[in-house]
Amino acid sequence: MESIGQTLRNERQLKQLSLEELAQTTRIPIKSLQQIEADDFAQLPGDVFVRGFVRSYAKALGMDSDPLLQRIEADRRQQDQLAVVGLVGEPERARRVGVAVAMIILLFLFTLALSIVLRPRRHDRPAELSQAPAQVLETVAIG
Repeated sequence: MESIGQTLRNERQLKQLSLEELAQTTRIPIKSLQQIEADDFAQLPGDVFVRGFVRSYAKALGMDSDPLLQRIEADRRQQDQLAVVGLVGEPERARRVGVAVAMIILLFLFTLALSIVLRPRRHDRPAELSQAPAQVLETVAIG
């Protein structure tokens, strides 16, 4: 079965229309027409534009756009189902990332607590060290 883009391209070639002529008729940029013919709908602006572009393209060729739009919708549903199936493995990966983030946070908190506990305090200094500057000042002042 031909893809949507192949169907449109074959019909355009049967009518002997160039992409430039079709772009002038439909007012769809040539690059977008090329993407439609290549079935590269992901590169187009959005679903509304895809549907509108395909409808205009088919109308310019004298084709019925409804079967093409139904195929686009069927393809979209199939891709959505595949995306859901692909997400089944995601919780395991997300759990691993969550555990890694939690470990980093715990390591940071442990380091912070350890630095607070081991930080020297003013009242922990020996008495001789706290009195030494006063004696030096007296010696300097006398001398």
